[in-house]
Amino acid sequence: MTIPQQILTIVAVVLGTMTTRFLPFLFFPEGKEPPAFVRYLGAVLPSAVIGLLVVFCLKDAVFTGWHGLPEAIAIVVVGVLHKCKHNILLSIAGGTVLYMFLVQMVFV
Repeated sequence: MTIPQQILTIVAVVLGTMTTRFLPFLFFPEGKEPPAFVRYLGAVLPSAVIGLLVVFCLKDAVFTGWHGLPEAIAIVVVGVLHKCKHNILLSIAGGTVLYMFLVQMVFV
């Protein structure tokens, strides 16, 4: 890419990012109740995104014999940690560290 193309690309990305960040504040100013549909999306999308991430992470996993066992163990640990501690960072970090330990030390 030439320098002008690079600059134009950066400007387009910055404008796109800023637009998506600021539009909700313009459409739903403070003190104005968002529509029921937007509140519904706010309630269901976090769970849908987590489900999508789980499916995406497991799409290439092969569940035959011992294969897939580290993934399954890590998923269970993430669920238990989140249920017990209600801390997303702890759940994700704990599952990731356990998974990396399992694939590098246990299921070699």
